[in-house]
Amino acid sequence: MAERAGSEPSRRGESGFDIPTVYGPEDVAPGLEERLGEPGEYPFTRGVYRSMYTERPWTMRQYAGFGTATESNRRYHQLIEAGTTGLSVAFDLPTQMGFDSDDPVAAGEVGKVGVAIDSVDDMCTLFDGIPLDQVSTSMTINAPASVLLLLYQLVADGQGVPGEKLTGTVQNDVLKEYIARGTYIYPPAESLRLTSDIFGYCAAELPRFNTISISGYHMAEAGANPAQEIGFTLANGMEYVRAALAAGLAVDDFAPRLSFFFVARTTLLEEVAKFRAARRIWARLMREEFGARNPKSMMLRFHTQTAGVQLTAQQPEVNIIRVTTQALAAVLGGSQSLHTNSFDEAIALPSEKAARLAVRTQQVLAYETDLTATVDPFAGSYAVEAMTDEVERVAMELIEAVEKRGGAVAAIEQGFQKTEIEKTAYGTAREIEAGERVVVGVNRYRLNTEEPYEPLRPNPELEREQAQRLDRLRAERSSTEVDGALDELRRVASAPAGRPGPEHNVLYPMRRALAAHATVGEVCHALREVWGAYVPNDAF
Repeated sequence: MAERAGSEPSRRGESGFDIPTVYGPEDVAPGLEERLGEPGEYPFTRGVYRSMYTERPWTMRQYAGFGTATESNRRYHQLIEAGTTGLSVAFDLPTQMGFDSDDPVAAGEVGKVGVAIDSVDDMCTLFDGIPLDQVSTSMTINAPASVLLLLYQLVADGQGVPGEKLTGTVQNDVLKEYIARGTYIYPPAESLRLTSDIFGYCAAELPRFNTISISGYHMAEAGANPAQEIGFTLANGMEYVRAALAAGLAVDDFAPRLSFFFVARTTLLEEVAKFRAARRIWARLMREEFGARNPKSMMLRFHTQTAGVQLTAQQPEVNIIRVTTQALAAVLGGSQSLHTNSFDEAIALPSEKAARLAVRTQQVLAYETDLTATVDPFAGSYAVEAMTDEVERVAMELIEAVEKRGGAVAAIEQGFQKTEIEKTAYGTAREIEAGERVVVGVNRYRLNTEEPYEPLRPNPELEREQAQRLDRLRAERSSTEVDGALDELRRVASAPAGRPGPEHNVLYPMRRALAAHATVGEVCHALREVWGAYVPNDAF
């Protein structure tokens, strides 16, 4: 960064670099035009598509799901009527962990942070009246991603929609669970095998479905700064690519369906720089490290969600301004799809009014502003281009640190990423407590009394109702057919990994079991019996 007399940095970026009070041409590395390239061309700094939003805006998703499948289905219809162009499913904690609603482990958690899905019957109810060949669906599910993906396909089969017409994304990013979130089931090696099997299955059966959404969002929610978010996320992406290559898949056969998931914070300029840096780094890694030749293999396509961790329960209406600012960062950074948080999410499940307002926020940006009139409006900005270089530099140092430890899985087992994120989170918390980092309504501009707010609460009878549905399901299905399919799943899972072909892919027997009305918990337990459950190393 160029030095200027009398122009000391007034503050530091979230990623640790100095932000000068004035930027100029000397702050930007030479050869800017050559390094940036054109929109839709390598290294994709300016966006993955030539026209970006000038032909159509980003996909407007709303992350939703609570209580029963019936309740969530009602909310999905409300969102579609409000103008949402893509659905995003939130699953409850038992579903995320591969337990049925009547499992003792699930007590008190059924339907609380998402929708409870136990079987194909629940999935049919969830998407009742929603034509799956006309909507794009994102499913935020990781350890049991294969199970929910297959349930979705079975619903489509029932609607007469072939696999090649299904579009959407399954998150399927289990590595970040070991780093930041904790909803893992199996050990890392077996989890990577399952991920590779999903890649292979979708290449053959669901060619338009994004097979993974490699997520930095949850790391950011745990406290990661922007450079850590993209550095650790792209390092995880490298691990997934290596696992797929080891399983016999060709890079240009699966890489075009890889996608990413990032946060958008209120620090708008640095967030725009982060998205640009991430595209540039990933394009270079795919071409130089993994030998990709298809330009689509080098494109970092990503979904964005506004920062839940920055929402406050105090003066919740102020969150509307925060979410709008964050959404601006995502759009100016070139996101392919966007979820805007509801202003009341720091208190409880979003109300219908708050969810509708979140959709309207995106619609105002898309249709009342001129953001969609030109491609990459910040290109050439001295400040943004210099910040892009700085974020890229710091992120690459983190990627190299992960690689020196043996790659993402080895670094996870050593506690490297988790420790680095926790250090950053602690530093941020201290700054807020000391008043050095302003949070409006929390440590500055507070109210003496907060206005009362009545939150949306799940039905307290939900667990009992789900258990009754499971009892009926088990009584009416063919136990012989279910047991046979689960035995076949165990057999395929017991065989050595890395062998190509559907006969070695666990998703095929898994699909037969689910079609026979095996439950999510029964399928996940079958794999637990073969692969075991991951127990973290608490030594670090």
